[in-house]
Amino acid sequence: MAANSRSARETKRRIQQMEAKRALRRDQEGRRKRDNLVAAGAGATAVVLAVVLQLTVFAGNPTEEEFAAAQADLASPPATASPSATPSAQATNGPHIPAAGTAAGKTFTGELVLNGSPLGVELDGTSAPQAAAVFKSLSDEGYYNGKNCHRLTTGEAFGVLQCGSPTGDGQGDPNYTWGPLENTPADNTYPAGTIAVARTGNNAYGNGTQFFIVYKDTVIPADSAGGYTVVGKVTSGLDVVSSVAAAGITPGSSVTDGAPVEPVTIDSFSLK
Repeated sequence: MAANSRSARETKRRIQQMEAKRALRRDQEGRRKRDNLVAAGAGATAVVLAVVLQLTVFAGNPTEEEFAAAQADLASPPATASPSATPSAQATNGPHIPAAGTAAGKTFTGELVLNGSPLGVELDGTSAPQAAAVFKSLSDEGYYNGKNCHRLTTGEAFGVLQCGSPTGDGQGDPNYTWGPLENTPADNTYPAGTIAVARTGNNAYGNGTQFFIVYKDTVIPADSAGGYTVVGKVTSGLDVVSSVAAAGITPGSSVTDGAPVEPVTIDSFSLK
């Protein structure tokens, strides 16, 4: 009888030990899953933030407040920021926008001079006739002479210099907007040397006077309107932009997105 009692107690003890081990394993597994979820969440947040900051560069030529809101918490811009308008599919350009036909089928070549250093450029009126017409018109008027390049990005796969804001700080001219989008890359990849048009976010008719030069292969996710119109390319002198990028971004800006340390002025932009 005593032996049977000891055997029962031993069996009970072993069962308790096994249950304790199972509980410990469940707890450890639970912690691992929670840790994995936290890591995945942090990674997803980083990816979303990177995408938002990339889009912010060309989404309405954002104000510092809009950029800070996105960088801080993916928050909406403050009420004082101007929202992006999304026109109907029937939106048309105003009479002051040159007709696409003035550039259709043509190739324009010329020079964009930054800080005294020339870049050879070529605009493609076959693939982007409306954009080519606009930039040929603006360059002929001397619009870009004395304007600056206010924004530089230096991300690993996101390197551009943005220029042409009428106010010099990224703001656009609400009276000079046009569309539609043309020649947008299907894979969202903009090769080094690309010249593309900055625009208001989610707005196919939100193009203006601003453009960006891609100095290294860059990926920019499309928004609800699509990608960004590729109007041409740099044919020589791209190292001028690369040297601006190498100097870095002004302290106090984002680590990879802000005003260039080396101020950049457009001396002239000529096309023929």
